[in-house]
Amino acid sequence: MSIHAFRMQLKPGVVDEYKARHDAIWPELAELLHASGIRDYSIFLDEETLSLFAVLKLTDDNSRAALPQHPVMRKWWDYMAPLMEVDPDNKPKEWALQPVFHLA
Repeated sequence: MSIHAFRMQLKPGVVDEYKARHDAIWPELAELLHASGIRDYSIFLDEETLSLFAVLKLTDDNSRAALPQHPVMRKWWDYMAPLMEVDPDNKPKEWALQPVFHLA
C-alpha cells in the first residue's frame, strides 16, 4: 500500500457547501473509490487559504488512473466544479505534496 497526498483549492464562500456535499457522498462514488483501490481517504481544510489537503492510501493493484473515464467520477466532478478550481474537463486541479516526514 502506498500513500498519496495532494492539495486542491476551494473558491471563497463555499466551505459549508463543500463539507455538506462530502457528508452526503453518493454511495456509488464511495463504492467506486473503494473498488479502485482507494482506502483511508481524508481531506483537510486550511481555513485561512481555502486550501484542501487530501491524503489517501492506494492498494498495490489500484486502478486510480482509470477514474477520470468513469461516468460516476465525471458526474461528481461536474457537481463539485462550481466550488473548486478545476481543469477544463472539471477535474479538480491537484498539486502533488511531497512527503518530508513520517512517524510510524
